[in-house]
Amino acid sequence: MEPQLIYEIIGYLASLLVAISLMMANIFRLRLLNMLGAITFCIYGILIGAIPVAAMNAFIVAINIYYLIKMYRSKEAFQLVEVDAEDAYLKVFLDFHKDELKPFFTDGKIDVQANNLYVFVLRDMVPSGLLVGKVNQEGILKVSIDFVTPAYRDFKTGFFFFHKNLKFFRNKNIHTIEAKGETKSHSAYLKKMGFEPKGTEADVFKLKL
Repeated sequence: MEPQLIYEIIGYLASLLVAISLMMANIFRLRLLNMLGAITFCIYGILIGAIPVAAMNAFIVAINIYYLIKMYRSKEAFQLVEVDAEDAYLKVFLDFHKDELKPFFTDGKIDVQANNLYVFVLRDMVPSGLLVGKVNQEGILKVSIDFVTPAYRDFKTGFFFFHKNLKFFRNKNIHTIEAKGETKSHSAYLKKMGFEPKGTEADVFKLKL
């Protein structure tokens, strides 16, 4: 393969990485992909002898590294806020995110009335996630909605809810959480959170507290 063709492929790859990064709603992923794109552009600039291109992208890499470190070190304040089914903000939240929430309901109609637990997760007082479910008499919380807003899909919201609130669950006599993997990505998310397949139902996962 001709060197010139290899250089062009590297340049196209760099452009693709930068373009994809700008499509990310999650700021961490945006910074990470943008940094990888800038690194690739830096290599491209060196290979074709365009030092200004390499220097500019090296600067962009440094900026992204700075903000990634800053994000990693930042201490966010997480908090649970429990509401009821008639809460005004709950209704507004569900309506605003209705298109993404439809996979949680077989008929596509959003209905939370059959549940008895409604909890928002706040990050620095900003609602980042919502969990809706029903606690049965055996102490099992059956989750019907486990939703995180696009800007906060870095697993921190889910990790906080499932692993940092043992007292909250104990006070409600909850010892197990069950959730359905509505999609492949949601199943992967549940596994990431420590859930294991229930066994009797292929798409149901459980987490022992």
